[in-house]
Formats: sequence, structure tokens, C-alpha cells
Amino acid sequence: MTRNRILSFFAGVLLLFAGHSLAQEEKASVQLLDTTTKIPIVGAHYHYKSQQGVSDAQGVIRLKYTDTDTLFLSHISYGTWALTAEQVRHAFRAAVIYKEQEVLSFQPITVFAMRSKMTEVEELSLNVQDKLSHDAGAVLNQIPMISSIRKSGSYGFDPVLRGFKFDQINLVIDGVQTSSAACPNRMDPPASQVAPNMMEQIEIFKGPHSFRYGTSFGGTINFKSVPTRFSQGHTVYSRLSSSTESNGGIYRTEGVLGMQSANYDFGLFGSLSKGSDYEDGEAISIPSAFQRASIGMNLGWRLSEKQQLSLSVTYNNAKDTDFAALPMDLRSDKTWLLSAKHTLSVNRKHLKSWDTVLFATRVNHLMDNLGKNLVPRMVDAETDANTFNYGGRSEGIWAFEQGRLYTGLDLRIERANGERTRAFLMGPMAGKTVYDDVWNDGQVARASVFGEYHHSFTAFRLILSGRLEYNHASANDVNDKFLSNNPETSKTQINPNISIGGLKDFSNGLSAGVWLGRAQRSGSITERYINSYPVGVDPYDMLGNPALNPEINNQIDLTLGYKSAGMSLDIGVFASFLQDYISSEIDPNLIPTMPSSPGVRRYLNIKDALMRGFEITWAQRLFTGHKQSLSVAYTYGQDRVRNEPLPEIAALDVRYALSGSYLDTKLRPTIAFRHVLKQERISTAFGETKTPSFSVVDFAITYQVLRNLGATAGVKNLFDEAYYEHLNRPLAGQSRAIFAPGRNIYLSLFVDMM
Repeated sequence: MTRNRILSFFAGVLLLFAGHSLAQEEKASVQLLDTTTKIPIVGAHYHYKSQQGVSDAQGVIRLKYTDTDTLFLSHISYGTWALTAEQVRHAFRAAVIYKEQEVLSFQPITVFAMRSKMTEVEELSLNVQDKLSHDAGAVLNQIPMISSIRKSGSYGFDPVLRGFKFDQINLVIDGVQTSSAACPNRMDPPASQVAPNMMEQIEIFKGPHSFRYGTSFGGTINFKSVPTRFSQGHTVYSRLSSSTESNGGIYRTEGVLGMQSANYDFGLFGSLSKGSDYEDGEAISIPSAFQRASIGMNLGWRLSEKQQLSLSVTYNNAKDTDFAALPMDLRSDKTWLLSAKHTLSVNRKHLKSWDTVLFATRVNHLMDNLGKNLVPRMVDAETDANTFNYGGRSEGIWAFEQGRLYTGLDLRIERANGERTRAFLMGPMAGKTVYDDVWNDGQVARASVFGEYHHSFTAFRLILSGRLEYNHASANDVNDKFLSNNPETSKTQINPNISIGGLKDFSNGLSAGVWLGRAQRSGSITERYINSYPVGVDPYDMLGNPALNPEINNQIDLTLGYKSAGMSLDIGVFASFLQDYISSEIDPNLIPTMPSSPGVRRYLNIKDALMRGFEITWAQRLFTGHKQSLSVAYTYGQDRVRNEPLPEIAALDVRYALSGSYLDTKLRPTIAFRHVLKQERISTAFGETKTPSFSVVDFAITYQVLRNLGATAGVKNLFDEAYYEHLNRPLAGQSRAIFAPGRNIYLSLFVDMM
């Protein structure tokens, strides 16, 4: 660690301990509020050491504070939850506890909390390593049903959910904001632009069963940022984390510093990650250098008792990042994410609140092949591309005696442009420079109205969700060659989406659910307007098709759950019947633009395809603070026209973890085992090859030195296994895929005064 890093670390520690402490046995009132509507939660039961009772008509509970006890809360509409001693301390400062109504548990959804695990209460918490991550796609890989397409060893993890990928997944921040990859090869997928250290939860809606946040064709991944919190007096909060890894020389640091009062919450955040090439399990060096920095700010302002304004600004900067599987490397990726949200608490008989959000995102991406060791070097190539996303969302929340309604409208406009420069050094074109348009300046505008209704019966819960989308695509600067193959470049489509589902609770802890959904998705900018660029699973140039029909997913999900005092079991099974599935085929009549490309593929619709699979999650509390968990995920995909498997489907994934808690939860070791079966179901049409099975063991131990100070040490890939994921792309010009890092020892330190 350099001198400047040491000074920065200790300066941060001094700021962290500038916060105020609550005295023992301080008596105060804390109000329980709904996270979304900000209305009081009345009739919530609480238990805090020897104190217990029920929240009053204003949602207020009155407690004597202790700094070592957990606060347990329960409510018929909000479920049962608990606050650790640290969270209770923050609640006393802010004089408020927010809780979201537990309607999410009705659906096929997984929720992961992005906060440090302090006690056994937080069953789904992720650790400090996730806040330090430079790529939210890597965080998602901890979830068995999600794998990633990887073209770099350390950057640009592009999530695949149950075999659905790219624009088939609706990935958003706070239900509305998103970015589009400016790189045609998706070096910068939307997940890579999310700052994990500013996220509190990840919601994963499986399947086309919730259209509140967009067209959820294969699923929605919603990153929820840390909410605005106010306090009774002026308060300083802060956090600082750092880590280092042995394999690849990776260094990471992140921090937050903010102030809050009864009327404002202002926070600054930042992170920096940097690494070099790593060695895989066979001691082969994999080009994977990267550098990524993020800075930003969040401002929440209480305009009145019923109105609140929130502003968010994030700037991401990645540079000099190696993509071993691609013909180019990332030279620079600069992204701005801006959003503004207005919340109005109406609190009338039925209408409770109205939220309006505006957002804008701009990505500027530069990549080239100048750092590639090419022999012979035929051409120097560079691509400068940009994407723009902007729009808004307005939603009202209505409460009824046994139900809740979400309804509103939203608008999202995406635009992409870029140019590739090719300077030929050898051959008949030597000395000439050619300029290629990448996107035809394509644009897709989507305007939608949506509604979602949740209704609770005595032992049955029902959800109806729907969305009607107006989708208009156009090209503002069409390349002549592209136009000769696609004479019609503008298209308007209407996409209806609907889902109905229900969950039945039984008295013995069992629950069962059935969910039916139909989603319709129009083609993306890439699928419609990419201009002969190798962006697929094989090296063929891809040519867009503006005349694509919308693809349709007709899906059924069955869920079965069991919960007891010491165990939980969740089983989910799904089947998707896909119509007009968007894929591609080789067109022998088209000539590629790059000599290295074997030919050209055109996007088209496949009449009939099928996906089906399952997920199983089992967790059990053992003796004296020990826990174990087991999860299994599998997806089967079939192209029923070509009569062969769909490409890029991960193999069956099994994960087991055993954790303990010692010294009054201060010492927490965890050992994790993962086994992935051989993937033999491959698409020969896309040149896939079989992937061998592998097993990996990880070990980590966390020690809470003080209430706000802790450390985590661990080893990833303990036995130095040489393996690669099925979705890892092959190294450029080779048949060997990108192998995962070999044994990797890491150490993290964190000081948290949030």
C-alpha cells in the first residue's frame, strides 16, 4: 500500500469516528413508515430485549436504547424482520424505520441485500466484497440461476438469467434508469455501469410476471439504491473499505461520506479498482488488466411534510482494459448517469403516493486493437461509439382494504451511433483508411402504460400485472450498404404484456404458487441496426434486421415453499414457449467487412423455441450458530426449428455453503463448494463446443474487531482448479476459452459508520 493510500485510509478512519454515539438507556420514539408511500405502519408488533408492544396510530414505538440488542418486528402486511444493533442505532438517530410491504414474496422473486452481514438474522445478505466490486455483473454471479457471458477475465460480466440474455433481461436501477452498451461487443453491458457500493438490494423478478418496471421478457433485475434517510439532528455518516488480491495484483477501495438532518440527506461516494493479468489453474497468464473508477453524489431534500426531492449523479470511468476474447481492447469508457425523483405522499382514502422520475444516461466508448500482439498486423482498427438513454416514469400507489394497486406510465428513448476506423497496413488495401458506420444512428423509443394489482384473501394472494408498450424504431443516418439489404428501416409495433398468478398458504408452513405470463419484446438497436460487426458468439459479422417481428414468451412458473423455525425450502419450475424468437443465420450472399470474419449472419425470427428449468434453494440452521445452505439451478433450451439446443445456456450448477458464528457473532467463517456439470447440450450452428465439469472450493473468515471495524480474509479457488464457464468466450484466434483465476488470496478491511 503506497504512502498516499495509507494517508487516505487513516483520514477516512478519522472521519468515520466523527459520528455521534447514543448513550446507554436513551429513551426515544421511532416511527415505522412504508418505504414507498411513507404512510405510518400501524399495529406492528415489536420485541426489544425485555420491551415489547404495538406501534400506535402514527406508527410510533417508544424504546429505551441499548447498543447490543436486536429489534424484532412483525406485521401482517410487512412480514417479520429484524434490525441488528447497528441498524437500531441508526434508526434511533433518524427516528424512523422504513419497511416495504411484503408483496414481493408473492412472486417468483429473489431479493439479495447489499449490506454487511452482522448477525444470523439477515439470511440473504452479501458481504463487503460486493460493495468493493467494480462490476455488478460479478456480484450477480453469486446467484446460481445467473451466469455471465465473459469476453474479459475481469471486466464486463454480461448476465444471463435462466438462458435469457442481453435485452431479453430488463436491467434497471430503482425501477427506471438504465444504460445501453456503447460497445457493439458489449464490453460495457448495463450491469457494468452500476456502482455496487451505492446499492442496498438486488431484486430479481424471474420470468414475465411483473411489468411494473418494464417489459420483463425473461426477467427483471432491479438494483435498489440506498434510500434517502433523515435524522432528528445534524449527523455525519461514512464508510471506508479496501481490499487486495494476490492473483492479478488487484487493489480495490470504496467509501461514502455524508451528512443528514431533518430536511436533507447529502452523500458523496467513490470507488477505485485496478488489476493486472492473472494466472489460471494451469499457471497460464490471462490478459485481464483493468482500471475502473466511480464517483457520485446523492441528495435527498424534504420539501414539505408530504413532498421529497431526490437527485443522483454518477460518473464511471474505465480505461486500458484487456478483452482477451475480442479483436480489440477497451481504451476508454466514460459514463454519466443522472436521475431526479419527486415523491408526493397524498395519503387519501385510496391514493397514497405519487412518484415521478426523470433520468438520462450517456456512454462514450473507445476501443482499439493497438495493444494487441498481432502477427502479422494487417490493420489498425479503432471504434468510437456513443449511446444515449433518457426518459421518465410516473407512478401512483393506491391502497384498498385487502389490496394494493400500482399504476402509471413511462418513457424510454435509446439512441446509438459510432464509427469504426480501419487503417490497412498490408495487402491490396495497404495505405488506405476505411470508415464504417456501426449503428446507423439507430433509435428506439418506448412509451408504455402499466398496472399491477396485489390482493390478499384469507390464505391466498393474487397478483395481476400488465403493460401496453408503443415501440418505434428508426435509423437517422443509414449506411448505403445496409440500406441495400434492408430497404425498410423504420418500424412501429404495439407490445401487450400480461401476467396472472397466485400463492396459496397452508397451515403447516407449506405454500404453493402458479404464475402465467405472456411478454412481447421488440428487437433491440443491435438486433435491428448493427452494421456488419462481429458481436455474436462466433466470429461472423452480424447484420441487423429492422423488419424483425417482436418475440413472444409464453411462460408458466410453479413454486413450492416450506418454512419452519430452523429450515426453509423453495422450489421453482418454469417452462417458456417462445414464438418468433430472435436469433440469426448465416447468409452466404453477404460479404464480411473484415478479412478475419468467415462470413455474415443476419438477425431473423425463429418460429418456435423452448426453455424450461428449475431452481432449488434449501437453508437450515444447525447447532450453536451454524448454518448450511444448498442451491441448484438448471436450464434447458431447444431451437425447435433447427432441432438443436439454443446457444449460450449454462450447465447445471450446484452450490453448498457452511457457515459458523462464534465469539458473540464477531467471528464468522464460511466454506463454500460449487460443482458445475459438463455442458454437452451445445449449438453446432453457432460453433459451440462442450464444456467439462468442474468443482471449486472457497473459504472466508470475517472478524468484527469493533462494532464498526472489521476484516475479511479468504481464499477463492482453494485447490487451484483449472476451469472455465460454458459462457466464457474463447481467446481471440484460439479455441481455448478464457479460464477462471487460479488460487486467489484476498484481504479486506472495512470501517462502517452508516
